[in-house]
Amino acid sequence: MILKSLLQKLPRVQRVLLQVKQYSSETKEPQFLGINSPFTNTIQFRNSYKTIPIYRIMEPLGNAKLPEGEKLDDAHLLKMYRSMVTLSLMDKILYESQRQGRISFYMTNTGEEAVQIGSTAALTLKDMIYAQYREAGVLLHRGYPLEKFMDQCYGNCHDDGKGRQMPVHYGSKELNFVTISSPLTTQLPQAVGAAYAFKLDEKDACVTCYFGEGAASEGDAHAAFNFAATLSCPIIFLCRNNGYAISTPVFEQFKSDGIAAKGPAYGIDTIRVDGNDVLAMYYATRSARDFCIKQKKPVLIEAMTYRIGHHSTSDDSTAYRSVDEITEWKTHGPVTKFRVYLESLGLWCNDREQHLIDSTRKEILSAFAKAEKKSKPHWKELFTDVYKEMPGHIKKQMSVMEKHLEEFKEHYPLSSFAPAK
Repeated sequence: MILKSLLQKLPRVQRVLLQVKQYSSETKEPQFLGINSPFTNTIQFRNSYKTIPIYRIMEPLGNAKLPEGEKLDDAHLLKMYRSMVTLSLMDKILYESQRQGRISFYMTNTGEEAVQIGSTAALTLKDMIYAQYREAGVLLHRGYPLEKFMDQCYGNCHDDGKGRQMPVHYGSKELNFVTISSPLTTQLPQAVGAAYAFKLDEKDACVTCYFGEGAASEGDAHAAFNFAATLSCPIIFLCRNNGYAISTPVFEQFKSDGIAAKGPAYGIDTIRVDGNDVLAMYYATRSARDFCIKQKKPVLIEAMTYRIGHHSTSDDSTAYRSVDEITEWKTHGPVTKFRVYLESLGLWCNDREQHLIDSTRKEILSAFAKAEKKSKPHWKELFTDVYKEMPGHIKKQMSVMEKHLEEFKEHYPLSSFAPAK
């Protein structure tokens, strides 16, 4: 009553100010939606966060600091090394075969073997893989036969893709590895959709999506990050930052703290890993998988590595980087680093190395020779599998093609194609 009486005697402006003061003392200011930040009356433009460190286990000279209480058994270590060596040898043979004109295209994995083998060794076959085009090691370690690699690169009648894809565009339903597509970054939003389905189905598994640092500049990557974070999807985004997006070096691609800085910006738990350290990749991916499944949240792994080979057989990397740079990185390659570690444990030696190389090369060349002799898919495979039931306009096209081949069969190598099914 006293306050009311005083208010009636005060001028209008004073009365309003007093009411505001009373409201402020009794009412807490609402928070802006989605942000939990303190207020300040100082103008500050921010352009930096604390640099994210690089997790590693294997140090120079073969020393290693394993996580406390952790130790992989010898068989597991040797399997990873064999996969890395096999991948390296397969690359050399298929790269040379393209240079000889025996296949049309190829992309090597040289320098990035640890990223692929270390990460996939930490996953299970229940976990779905969405890859880019430099993840042959993931399939290899999962058990994809050498002959299937060769069949796909040749596009022969035993190629699961029926010769419709470029070489290195592998896929395997049995191994939960979604077929690779050429357009950059399309696999990221697709992988998030699959991870969301895993969440709705309450699966005890996650999705792992591989991509290069250049792909993170595409709009699809940002949409995928945001959807994964807001929908809390169990997905591991695994970026192999190999230094170059074809000919564009990383320092021309972005000014932030690499790709890892993008994770916290989207609300994604993030780790940066030494991608030349197969053990670091294994333990980081295993922890990321556990987190994804238990927390039903995404994780971003930035694997720092270096592409020693050319981007593809269509590229000459010495046009945009020095030979000295490549040579220096070869001495720090993941296969060499892991071999030194195995030798320090007494698990490897020169004799075992030579035996592995000789036997594996023989196995690869045998699969290669078989694939080369196989027929191409029948020409009618051009028209099948697009629709469940072939529509009239496709049937008409196939009929026209059949008449054309009958009329001009002497101009076509029809004997090199498989018979019709």
